[in-house]
Amino acid sequence: MKTDMFSSLKMLHSAARGTALSVAVSMVITAAFAAPVDAFAASTATHAKSSKSKKAAAKAGARPVAKTASDKSSKVVKAAADDDAPRATGKRSKRVAYTMNGHHRSVVRRVAFEPRQPTVGQAFGLHETPDALALRSSVAYVIDQNTGESLFDKNSRAVVPIASITKLMTSMVVLDSKESMTEQIEVTDEDRDYEKNTGSRLSVGSVLSREDMLHIALMASENRAAAALSRYFPGGRPAFLMAMNAKAKQLGMTDTHFENPTGLTSQNVSSARDLVKMVNAAYQYPLIRKFSTDHSYEVYTGKRSLAYNSTNALVRNPTWDIGLQKTGFINEAGECLVMQATIHNRPMIMVLLDSSGKYSRFADATRLRTWLDNGGEQRITSADAGGSGT
Repeated sequence: MKTDMFSSLKMLHSAARGTALSVAVSMVITAAFAAPVDAFAASTATHAKSSKSKKAAAKAGARPVAKTASDKSSKVVKAAADDDAPRATGKRSKRVAYTMNGHHRSVVRRVAFEPRQPTVGQAFGLHETPDALALRSSVAYVIDQNTGESLFDKNSRAVVPIASITKLMTSMVVLDSKESMTEQIEVTDEDRDYEKNTGSRLSVGSVLSREDMLHIALMASENRAAAALSRYFPGGRPAFLMAMNAKAKQLGMTDTHFENPTGLTSQNVSSARDLVKMVNAAYQYPLIRKFSTDHSYEVYTGKRSLAYNSTNALVRNPTWDIGLQKTGFINEAGECLVMQATIHNRPMIMVLLDSSGKYSRFADATRLRTWLDNGGEQRITSADAGGSGT
């Protein structure tokens, strides 16, 4: 009897010791990650509440209402004028893995704000270059398209990542190939972004014509469309990339190199002076002018309809006369914008790279146009003079 009692007490002691050890390990791990668990706890509570609600509904005989196939196929999903890749937000999800009692566990927790890594321009001090208009872009270059005269120059020779400005070259190579614009192109896993892990509204299995792919790649900077176009090039994507770099060389773009057709890599680089050459060449293609300046466009993927909007808010502004445009963004490149625009009956090419702030490139373009409207003379405002501004 005493032996049995002793064995039982020993087992309880071992269990208590094991539990205490597990709790101690959990506390150490939690302290090491230093991540708030409120969101995880809230999601757990919500899940439990949802489970109870489902059980209650089941007892009451309630049944979920499913959408019909026709409802799904006829639904038009609208796109916001987003940029080319996701931006840093106030909070991010972080998967945390740990081991407890010999079992590997994994949970997703909310972590505090993680500041965006500096752009290449910031890393090399390009933002410290002063300019008369106090632009937020570290690179700015404006020329007269007819004469080639330089009207504004800020770090125009700096070689920096260009993000989705790349798609202008992608479009020229597609059109130079003379492939049928009505050919149906399917998006596959090969067209997904495995470098930046960005998403896309154009799901794997979507089928569009080459023309529609080109349209949304230029107007809405649809990355999978650009990737699919390169894969359907004669010789595949490797041949396409060779054609992109050969075209750059042909145009005299000596500071330029392309590693992919979308721009979702910091290895696609150029200078503002080279980009002026690319914009001028792309302007000679009527389809590039039309597609890049379109406000919105709807496509049917074989599964559903998708409504896309332009990534450039200025094309919807009636005070602008824009003949061609392309936006771009990745963390290393910052906010980018190139345009052909007519100002006072004078066609100009404008390049803005590595701008800080989601809308700052458009504000910089407006500052440059206002400056040009005033004959290129710097207009001193109270803000520029150190006053409170208006």
